[in-house]
Amino acid sequence: MATHHPLASKARANGAAKRHATATPEEPRRGDGERGELLAKIKADFDARLARLAADPAQWVEFIDHVAAFGARYSLGNQILLLVQAEERGIVPRYFLPFGKRDGSTGWKAHQRHVRAGETAFRIWAPIKRRPTEEQAAAWEAAGRTVRREPSGRPAVQVVGFGLANTFEVSQTDGEPFDPPTVLVRRRSHQRAHHPQLLAGDDPTGVYDDLVRLITDEGYGYALVAPHTGYLNGANGVTVRGRGVQVVQVRDDVDPAQRTKTTLHELAHIRCGHLDAPVSSAALHRGRDETEAESVAHIVLRALGMDSAAYSDAYVFAWANGDMDLVKECAATVLRVAQQILADLTPADRDDTADPTPAGPDEPDPPALAGSAALGREAA
Repeated sequence: MATHHPLASKARANGAAKRHATATPEEPRRGDGERGELLAKIKADFDARLARLAADPAQWVEFIDHVAAFGARYSLGNQILLLVQAEERGIVPRYFLPFGKRDGSTGWKAHQRHVRAGETAFRIWAPIKRRPTEEQAAAWEAAGRTVRREPSGRPAVQVVGFGLANTFEVSQTDGEPFDPPTVLVRRRSHQRAHHPQLLAGDDPTGVYDDLVRLITDEGYGYALVAPHTGYLNGANGVTVRGRGVQVVQVRDDVDPAQRTKTTLHELAHIRCGHLDAPVSSAALHRGRDETEAESVAHIVLRALGMDSAAYSDAYVFAWANGDMDLVKECAATVLRVAQQILADLTPADRDDTADPTPAGPDEPDPPALAGSAALGREAA
């Protein structure tokens, strides 16, 4: 649950969608007509998936399960883009990397694996980066877009757009044995190397103390309290923000697994910006906020090896009424926050396995999708 007082609410969205190409390191040249058809199909596929998510809560739960399997590494656009292509091919996707540079420093080449001849690439959106001219930078700033600049004031190299790039699923490659470096594997390796500890009790993740730290780092107090005391009323957890109070409270009589899940749910409320929404919108958006917080918790726990099968779709999309823009915004928020929390819980030994489209809020959507656009109680 989150209880909040006024502040500006935030909106985010990420773009993208689908198609495949031949197995080459670079994107093949296409005529304007062929490219136009491809982009039209990408948008149609993306919109069709969003429409299904908006219409059926079960579709949302299935989507969140897929996201959890990927470890939430991909933006909304690339997540849907890859899922649609995988369904067309009848495969269950596990892990994607690009072909790799010729020197073997990136992609599958860095893992001593090669893409088999004749394999068809999966398509994803990748950022196009360059240094804008001063005239372009001034025009962007006049339009309200943030322009990154160097200390000298010169426009910095930054994302100026998106293009389709190739990536390949592990089943399309041969070579040295490869185990996907999941969040769970990386975290356990980190714990063995730096913080020896035994996982005990009903919570296999060992993240509870880290979640409490992330909450306190956000400026909130944290307390375990008896049921029906403090701000809890009948809830398992609550986040309260108001004049003179900023605290997360969780029941002190639940099992360790439930305690971790509830704590994560409340952190998700904070990270999603739910405490920043105007009080007048609380009743209207409660279903959306609970859906976002519960979905983030489901993704993160699955990625860390705990199946939160008690995930409830009771809140799901009663607020959306089939509105695709709202569903898109909700899904983008869930993915962004899940990615942030997983990054905070995981060692920073990153390589080129991350999503290649980490667009910021001031960066443009891919062209095919341009123009698409106290709160609740944690009771599960």
